[in-house]
Amino acid sequence: MSGLMLLDTPSLYFRAFFGVPESVTAPDGTPVNAVRGLVDMIARLVQDRSPDRLVCCMDADWRPAFRVAALPSYKAHRVAEDGGDQTPDALSAQLPVIDAVLDAFGLARAGVAGYEADDVIGTLAVRGAAGGPVDIVTGDRDLFQLVDDRAPVAVLYTARGIRNLQIMGEKEITAKYGIPGRAYADYATLRGDPSDGLPGVPGVGDKTAAALVTRFGSVAGILAALDSGTDAGFPAGARRRMEAARGYLASAETVVRVVTGIDAPELAALDDRLPSSPRDPEALVELADRWNLTSPVNRLLNALKR
Repeated sequence: MSGLMLLDTPSLYFRAFFGVPESVTAPDGTPVNAVRGLVDMIARLVQDRSPDRLVCCMDADWRPAFRVAALPSYKAHRVAEDGGDQTPDALSAQLPVIDAVLDAFGLARAGVAGYEADDVIGTLAVRGAAGGPVDIVTGDRDLFQLVDDRAPVAVLYTARGIRNLQIMGEKEITAKYGIPGRAYADYATLRGDPSDGLPGVPGVGDKTAAALVTRFGSVAGILAALDSGTDAGFPAGARRRMEAARGYLASAETVVRVVTGIDAPELAALDDRLPSSPRDPEALVELADRWNLTSPVNRLLNALKR
């Protein structure tokens, strides 16, 4: 591949944290499992996929106010007693190290106040598709809504691990869910997603959601059919359920739909070219020594030289 690779960095470092033992530590005993795992993931992705450009997309706000205002249940179950998220302390301590290592390598890192990494990815994917293929690396199915064979934009889904990526384009979405390839957001709105506190329409499961999206094309199409008064195309009982859920459907659209048009100077000025050598070699050596990262750092350095 030559083109743009967008990393859902929080998804990857959470996967690394829970996939690499906490017994992997720095000389002072601090866990560095998430840092090591993330750097190794990036090295593998660069080696296997050979992108020209790469951005590590970040959550500047994991629970944006505009989504909570639309649907208060959004990620409410993940809010800690202090009002923050429930990131384990051993992972939180590694996040500044992750930032420092990425910066020393010269890898682009992007987050925008008030938005999630998903929104940064959505914006950069739409903008970057004009310059060639875009690969989105994530373990979050929400980003399936961005696949577009015309661009092309594909999701490299990490559910089976970085070595066994599932490449999800429109035909794969259709095969897996029985919906039009670019209709995942509408499908997820109807079905719901408990992991995000998205309740879905009561009584509507996977099959009914797929049937409705296939028939009407989108949530907007379903609402237009309700307004027209027709019963055609609605599975048994579905029209009544949709009528009862009008308020939810209007709110959920704001929550589920990834923002694709963030207007922010930090994105406009972003240099996403993949470096062939580190931006700050001295800082990288210091970080590798301090945090016991020599092996993964060398693997990424070798991958970048290719």
